[in-house]
Amino acid sequence: MPDLSPLYTALAYVFPLECMHARFMQMAMAGLLLLAPMTAAMGIQVVNFRMAFFSDAISHSAFAGVALGLLFAIDPHLTMPLFGIFVGLGIVLVKRSSSLSTDTVIGVFFSAVIAFGLAVVSRDPASARNLQMFLYGDILTISNSDICFLMGLFVVFFYYQGKAYNRLLYIGINPVLAGTHRISVGLHQYTFAAFLSLVVMFSVWAVGVLLVTALIIVPAAAARNIARSAGGMFWWALGISVFSAVSGLIISAQDFARTATGATIVIVACAWFVLTSLVSIVVKTGR
Repeated sequence: MPDLSPLYTALAYVFPLECMHARFMQMAMAGLLLLAPMTAAMGIQVVNFRMAFFSDAISHSAFAGVALGLLFAIDPHLTMPLFGIFVGLGIVLVKRSSSLSTDTVIGVFFSAVIAFGLAVVSRDPASARNLQMFLYGDILTISNSDICFLMGLFVVFFYYQGKAYNRLLYIGINPVLAGTHRISVGLHQYTFAAFLSLVVMFSVWAVGVLLVTALIIVPAAAARNIARSAGGMFWWALGISVFSAVSGLIISAQDFARTATGATIVIVACAWFVLTSLVSIVVKTGR
């Protein structure tokens, strides 16, 4: 395990606030700075693909993944993302091999993972208490190993985005036409689902199952209100996501707030959405 102390010390220097003197706050900030850009990029594609319900289904599969880990005495950090990837790839597989609509397929998987998770938990009612942290999220409990994994995921994720971003936008607009231009639609859909599942699962650690879809969707929706191009939407979403994560963490640690970190992050992002909506309305009225 690499020594990340210099990184944490640098973050305390960059954010010279009293609350940032605590090591767990420095670790939480590192985790959010890695996670926020990935949720922003994923959010753009989820909005363009009209797959908000997809991310919701993946996030709720966290219950089943954690429950399986508790049931078989396996680290939930391992079972949760693996089960999420399994569900994500399963949705894409069934959608591509059937005539059902995307919403119908996602609805079936959504119902199945919720029922499965509840069934597993019902076998051991004591485990329900261990699942509460996944319901509300707690980025303050992130570990060094989590941050190291996020660093690796961050590098691989943005390498993939750099190679496939335009192709994914094309597929989101018209997958049939994209296929005629020799774009591997199926490969990109499966890869996108796998990356989205991983990002969603780590977002569950940050903001919980109840708010994970908002963390992904809201910055992208806010960016869409004011962006004039696909590139502009990407940078606006990234900026809004990072600002919301950083300011939400700092605000939640203040004495006047003392709120849940995940909820505060989403509230800040929603404030950005309201602001950009007003700007959009003013611009359209001026025309």
